[in-house]
Amino acid sequence: MTSDLTSLLDRARAWAAEDPDDATRAELEQLVARVETGPAPEDVADLADRFDGTLEFGTAGLRGALGAGPNRMNRVVVLRAAAGLAAYLREQGTVGPVVIGYDARHNSDVFARDTAAVMTGAGMPARLLPRPLPTPLLAFAIRELGCVAGVMVTASHNPPQDNGYKVYLGDGSQIVPPADAGIAAHIAAVGALADIPRGPAGKVLTEDIIDRYLDTVADLAVDGPRDLDIVYTPLHGVGGTSVVQVLETAGFGQPRVVAQQEQPDPDFPTVSFPNPEEPGAMDLAMELAARHGVDLVVANDPDADRCAAAVPSIHGWRMLRGDEVGALLAHHLLRTGKQGTYATSIVSSSLLGKMAAASGQPYAETLTGFKWIGRVEGLAFGYEEALGYCVDPEHVRDKDGVSALLLLCEIAALAKAEGRGLPDLLDDIAREFGLHATDQVSVRVQDLAQIGTAMARLRSTPPTELGGLAVLAVDDLALGSATLPPTEGLRYTLAEGARVIVRPSGTEPKIKCYLEVVVPVQPDDGVEAARISAAGRLDALGAGIKAAAGI
Repeated sequence: MTSDLTSLLDRARAWAAEDPDDATRAELEQLVARVETGPAPEDVADLADRFDGTLEFGTAGLRGALGAGPNRMNRVVVLRAAAGLAAYLREQGTVGPVVIGYDARHNSDVFARDTAAVMTGAGMPARLLPRPLPTPLLAFAIRELGCVAGVMVTASHNPPQDNGYKVYLGDGSQIVPPADAGIAAHIAAVGALADIPRGPAGKVLTEDIIDRYLDTVADLAVDGPRDLDIVYTPLHGVGGTSVVQVLETAGFGQPRVVAQQEQPDPDFPTVSFPNPEEPGAMDLAMELAARHGVDLVVANDPDADRCAAAVPSIHGWRMLRGDEVGALLAHHLLRTGKQGTYATSIVSSSLLGKMAAASGQPYAETLTGFKWIGRVEGLAFGYEEALGYCVDPEHVRDKDGVSALLLLCEIAALAKAEGRGLPDLLDDIAREFGLHATDQVSVRVQDLAQIGTAMARLRSTPPTELGGLAVLAVDDLALGSATLPPTEGLRYTLAEGARVIVRPSGTEPKIKCYLEVVVPVQPDDGVEAARISAAGRLDALGAGIKAAAGI
């Protein structure tokens, strides 16, 4: 046995000795025993991966596969993270109540209770949400209860083997630098697990906080038409009862809920990935819609901070892109006179800026993620193309799939009362501003080094044209700018208003390429002709950037 393997086994035994979780301790002890008795290469690789550094705490908090070891999500990692967060809050002089929420994934409730015990042990009151609930409800509770921070235990739309740990500060927005580095430094300084003070489990909040959130959301809908036949799916997540209650309170009829996906289930048995953007995830919902001839399909991801929608078309049911839903929500809010800054991320459509300008409202562009959008000064509405929308920043400074879903249903009901649908509204927007068509090339990798190789290739051999359109400018986002902090990515400005942005995913092992073309709508040809032209241009752009990146 080599010295490296001996050292690895020693670290694994030490970890198992302090692991308070019977299941992960047994899992690790069994793996150690197999490596000791006859080290199969796959067992050694598994053990090495579990101890290959620690799960990194960043602006997305923690997210990773469940299991034993510092490079997995487990009780040891969570206890240390909670202790580091508590130490950071004390260092900042923000000692006060911390509210903790959790979804229905494996061990989410356990991680939430551990966090509460660490907070009370550090002298900070812990407030625990009463059951698995949507992430935006946790963001709401921070501000509503006057807490200094919040923790949401969720892996959002990641695969079932994952879990995560998302941190908010007292303004109700997600952490950004330098808070992430400060928390990470305190986590690294945590000593033995047994030395972390742990107190009582904190106060479990009553259902009142849930009702206050749901009533606040329902109040967003103004009086108007409510005739709308809806299919809804929570995708085995925690949004179901909240959405049904909000729709009922706002005056809509009972939605048709996809029965196979109605109840929370951490194994997500009917989908390959519990993300409404993934192929096949919405099939059951659209099949139910087709059987009943409904007006609209809406969905949440498992922690209900995202909202997806599908509409009937001549070719069957069609998923709306995140940029399309963002445009519909913005169009409605601008028409109803909502004042303030309209914001979106660099990878989302440029359409929002033109819409805001036409209504005399400020516009802001941020880095990817609601941790940035939620911090925009004077925010009236924010969205990102990955199905995240903030329609009520006064109460939730984060994406909220419940309130966005309600507002989208209101827009659809108003259109139906006029004999129209959401596609007609999108056509109206295209006629006014030009057709802004977007798409995404997303490549999942097995080896993260492939992402670095692709980005290096694009920098060393920059393309001069993509999809037949000349590259007019290249922005290396890693260098930052006067308005944007540095981030890994490249942005290509092309002829005829087209754009391509390439960046690694922040939450999944993917490289993502965001594509946009702008096609004027000619009066003689109409919107459909513009859509056909845009589809061809997007295909050419996608092929061009894949070839340039070697992916």
